[in-house]
Amino acid sequence: MNFTGRSRSYAYNNLKQVKEHYGKAKHQLVTIQEFAEFHGISVEELSLALVPRKSNPIKKTIPFLMKSV
Repeated sequence: MNFTGRSRSYAYNNLKQVKEHYGKAKHQLVTIQEFAEFHGISVEELSLALVPRKSNPIKKTIPFLMKSV
């Protein structure tokens, strides 16, 4: 999926920056919360961009990602 209009290498570099910011190792994943916070956007806005549906399944299946840290 490409919702930024950027290349795959840009996306990998961006994730690397997020991981470095949060002190994560290469093998660790970045959460939606961390990604949204790093970029200054809300989790709700990001989840709507990832799953553009009227009923957002992210809220139903992964509620802990929607909570503020």
